[in-house]
Amino acid sequence: MEKKERLEAYLEGRVQGVGMRYFVRSTAKSLELTGYVKNLDDGRVKIIAEGEPETLEKLLETIKNGEVGHITGIETHRKKATGEFGDFRIER
Repeated sequence: MEKKERLEAYLEGRVQGVGMRYFVRSTAKSLELTGYVKNLDDGRVKIIAEGEPETLEKLLETIKNGEVGHITGIETHRKKATGEFGDFRIER
């Protein structure tokens, strides 16, 4: 039986205006995750992703090791998945 989780992550650093949202969306889609990524007014990037716990970890590792922007901090929270998303998108 699948055990899906929801990852809520906030990226800090030079993460806006560098293609971070497109990188996150591409990575999440390749991992078959659902959810969204968006820029926040305070300069951070917010990610909501749902999927298998191991796959969510792969998403975080890929983002941390990516060559897009410069991440100085990542705040994460885990919750039970809601299943509300049909795909992974960029929100405005």
